[in-house]
Amino acid sequence: MPTVRYAILMARQLIDDGLWAVIEPLLPEHAPDAKGGRPRTPDRVALTGIVFVLRTGIPWEDLPQELGCSGMTCWNRLREWQRADVWRRILRVLLVRLHKRGKLDWSRAVVDSSQAPAKRGVRRPAPIPRTAAKEARNTT
Repeated sequence: MPTVRYAILMARQLIDDGLWAVIEPLLPEHAPDAKGGRPRTPDRVALTGIVFVLRTGIPWEDLPQELGCSGMTCWNRLREWQRADVWRRILRVLLVRLHKRGKLDWSRAVVDSSQAPAKRGVRRPAPIPRTAAKEARNTT
């Protein structure tokens, strides 16, 4: 596991100002809780924690507190943004920006069949072929 000092230095480099300027408008607005309570952790801090965990592979509960966010808060924000389809929007915007700059090598791209529906796919499952001419006699 990285040392705390290294973790903080690495975390500062994960989401720089330019990347944050692209991502921030894609995040959903969050209204303050009517009941009051603890202030919401800033989105940039939560995103940095999420990327840090995904990059280093550490467990959520081992996220250094010095990053300004608990692992549980980051995990909850990850789930919240997944439900709001934030990650797909971020990916699309970043791919468009990289493509415009000529930074993508499309010769290495792969289309995943689970994401791209077959245009002339079978609408119903094929019948299961019989393996014998007749059913076997019951021996009981």
